[in-house]
Amino acid sequence: MVPAQVVDHEDACRVRGRVKWFDPVRGFGFVLADDGGSDILLHANVLRSFGQSSVADDAIVDLDVQRTERGVQATAVHDILPPEDATLQSLADFADIDPEILRAAPLMPARIKWFDRNKGFGFANTFGEGGDVFVHIDVLRRSGLADLQPGEALAIRVIDGKRGRMATEVNGWESAVK
Repeated sequence: MVPAQVVDHEDACRVRGRVKWFDPVRGFGFVLADDGGSDILLHANVLRSFGQSSVADDAIVDLDVQRTERGVQATAVHDILPPEDATLQSLADFADIDPEILRAAPLMPARIKWFDRNKGFGFANTFGEGGDVFVHIDVLRRSGLADLQPGEALAIRVIDGKRGRMATEVNGWESAVK
């Protein structure tokens, strides 16, 4: 990959980096390129084009970037990997469940009913199924997300857990329709 600092004003290049911070309320954040250079502005509209409304701090991102009069900005997101330290081990609800069962849970199209980042949880509804699905903030972080918006369409893996139906993974909508 070409370092972000050599991006020409009219040419975009692909960069891999780590999310420094992203604020879904303000609608932007910054990425640090693996190969150095100045901070890369990541706008919420670029994330929405990828199918997400937020991204977790320290998530690994693969971006197209372009140098503008305002600095280096992301123009497209190609991939998001969760932060390296994000695991389900911290969530007691999954402690007694075989990790293979969690990975094999069906990927279902869903819509967010509500999510409160400060409380650390929310609920989604899966299409064609009754009842709510509990979504914990640790599952979001493990999935590379920081927040969810009411009405947001996603693909989630669901199991029957200690709190009833629970999301074990949250993905962009495109994952559900592939």
